[in-house]
Amino acid sequence: MDLIPTPDQLGAAAANVFDRLVRGGLADLRPLPSAIVDEGPQRTVRRYLRPGEERGAGAPRSARPPVLLVPPLAAPATCFDLRRGCSVAEHLLAAGHPTYLLDYGAIAFGDRNLGIEHWIDDVIPRAIDAVTADAGSEQVQLVGWCLGGIMALLVAADAPQRVQSVALVASPFDTSAVPLVAPLRPLVNIAGGSVGTLAYKALGGAPAPLVRRAYQLAGFDKYVMKPFTLATNLDDRDFLAQVEAVDRFMAGMLAYPGRTFGQIYHRMLRRNDLAEGRIRLGERTIELSGVTAPVLSIAGEGDGIAPQAAVHRVAELLPNAAQVKTATAPGGHLGVLTGRAARRTTWRMLDDFLAAIDGRSRRHLRAVA
Repeated sequence: MDLIPTPDQLGAAAANVFDRLVRGGLADLRPLPSAIVDEGPQRTVRRYLRPGEERGAGAPRSARPPVLLVPPLAAPATCFDLRRGCSVAEHLLAAGHPTYLLDYGAIAFGDRNLGIEHWIDDVIPRAIDAVTADAGSEQVQLVGWCLGGIMALLVAADAPQRVQSVALVASPFDTSAVPLVAPLRPLVNIAGGSVGTLAYKALGGAPAPLVRRAYQLAGFDKYVMKPFTLATNLDDRDFLAQVEAVDRFMAGMLAYPGRTFGQIYHRMLRRNDLAEGRIRLGERTIELSGVTAPVLSIAGEGDGIAPQAAVHRVAELLPNAAQVKTATAPGGHLGVLTGRAARRTTWRMLDDFLAAIDGRSRRHLRAVA
């Protein structure tokens, strides 16, 4: 609003405040209709339904390879379906892509012994099996956000024949380039990192409130300025709806399993293994040089958790990928994926990348025929 609001601005602000307080909110938070195609431990795979498609019906056949959305651990899978009109899943579905979501569900204290290899070896590959079987396709295109992108790329390195392409959004591969982490590295290395180890083992992992605070700390300036920002945008309905949707997302933060958090703490934070193109999980080491699929990596211009230098380091780690494309777009860590500007930037980059893969696949099919 203007410093001295106009009558129209005052009227819009009053209507927005009324709808927020009396009618329950401004954002359309209804999830997109979907059908469950697979379930298992830490795994629910959903196929988003096109308009008019019934839940009990089989997946409609498409010439396009299916897209599987891979969220990070500890964050709700609603990151890909934040609200109507600002939903990555809604956009991909409208563009004609068979679109699927992997949801890990809540993490319990009893899951504390699960490591990253559980998701790399079991959860994501089984989800890929379910998607390809449901879609009648041999390969899948993976789209991952944050740690979800890292795990998707590790799967692509470990089983390259299953993955046609990988798109990463805000996925950091070099923690030395993360401003929040770099000053802390000498501290976490004290006594070989044993102080932090004792803490996460005692807690069974990283509890949801701690995860939520970490996200808020990364955007501390926005968090502190939020009351003022809201007050000066009371007439902007779309802005207020986005804030409402983000607040719901933040309230849904989940916990990290203890062993997984330990691997992130030691392998990614203390040793920065991924910056060298590999990570040791259990008894084996996964090398990113195993990735052969085309890769797109998008960084957020205002991302405090995964800044551009940390995200785009991946371009130096994929010598055998068919293509590696890096790009930047407006937004913070979540905003670059599903902010209001993402509709004109990130999503269009994703459209162009997937369209190029689709075209390459069709040319290959014609050549084989």
